Amino acid sequence: MFNRTVMFTKQHTPNSLRVMARRALLEAHNARLRLTVPVAERCEFVNVYHCAVRKTASQWVKSVFSDPIVYRHSGLATYDPRYYGWKDPRVCPPDRIGLSLYFPYKRYLKMPKPDAHRTFFIYRDPRDLLVSSYFSTRDSHTPMGDVLEVRAALRDRSKKDGMLYLIEHLTKKGMFNTVRSWVEAPPSETIRLVRYEDLTGANQVAEMDALMRHCGIGIPLPELETLLDKYSFSKMNDRKKAGEISHYRKGQSGDWQNHFDDDIAQAFQQATGNLLSILGYGEPTGTHSGDAVGVKAG
Repeated sequence: MFNRTVMFTKQHTPNSLRVMARRALLEAHNARLRLTVPVAERCEFVNVYHCAVRKTASQWVKSVFSDPIVYRHSGLATYDPRYYGWKDPRVCPPDRIGLSLYFPYKRYLKMPKPDAHRTFFIYRDPRDLLVSSYFSTRDSHTPMGDVLEVRAALRDRSKKDGMLYLIEHLTKKGMFNTVRSWVEAPPSETIRLVRYEDLTGANQVAEMDALMRHCGIGIPLPELETLLDKYSFSKMNDRKKAGEISHYRKGQSGDWQNHFDDDIAQAFQQATGNLLSILGYGEPTGTHSGDAVGVKAG
């Protein structure tokens, strides 16, 4: 009953009210951090930017970087420009971690940034992006933008036809080209490319430690392990009841293999070209190669 109530509220609350509520929650959270969490070591960078495309665990990243442990070892509070109507001329104020910047690389370059900054871009197997986007849009994503229009189109189609429709839709919206723009960009010491599968895999602690250090945030190993255990997928899914009230779902890598057939694979390859190859994921009809694309120094 509670899950159904939360889902109904989420789907029927006007977007403007949801944004106001989220902004209030974020400001209250950051105020508590500043009042109650002593900063042990301040980050050398004025801003850290989390860049991505949708369905790359942005909510998980937000939870991790908003935790008191990260604040204690950085002095950086989090900031989501969507909650402020993109009004800050710098996109993100100083001494903040800018979250969920769904920018192509060229737009990121044009964004005003302090000299002292670090950026990371999270990417994921684009086939899993498609599958995750399909179920999220069809079943649970908060109504915003064209979600309701696309949801109606998906619910009016079989799963296969819905995925074929969504391939075309995401291509038009530029999701796949956004990923390509980042991985084909010139190397930069300020930018680190991070693979979703590595952040959530067996070497998660080492991968997150490397990411945090790239961002100028040095968290002692025991605290980092505590942080990652707190936000493990299994615990977050238990709290959110994934698949019922959240579009977080299960975060499973390789789930595309349960939903692709030859027609979907062909349409996907036509839409994305050699994207899988340059990302290190192999061909659309193959299995995950396990080979990571090179990571930019940081």
